Amino acid sequence: MRDHYAEFTVRGAEIVAVGPDGLESFKKYWAREKIPFIGLPDSEHSVARMYKQEINLFKLGRMPMNCILDVNGYIRYIHYSVSRSDLPDNETFLSVIDELNASSKQT
Repeated sequence: MRDHYAEFTVRGAEIVAVGPDGLESFKKYWAREKIPFIGLPDSEHSVARMYKQEINLFKLGRMPMNCILDVNGYIRYIHYSVSRSDLPDNETFLSVIDELNASSKQT
């Protein structure tokens, strides 16, 4: 997503990555990797619980989860991954965003 961030923002979308690490760990990683979008540390797992993100201790913690929320905060797309290799590609997200944008123009 980092390398295609402009494709998201041109559609009026924003990316927020929520992770289990603490603030300092997030800051270091974001700076080192030059990530242009928002990183939200969730070491207390409150956001994870709110969105029912699965935790699997055998797979070293929280399972990847991707969702798209509309401007009112409603989840319009969600994907719960079974591993880090089971993530949707950017085209999937961009397609959903395009569909949401198109449907909001029709109303």
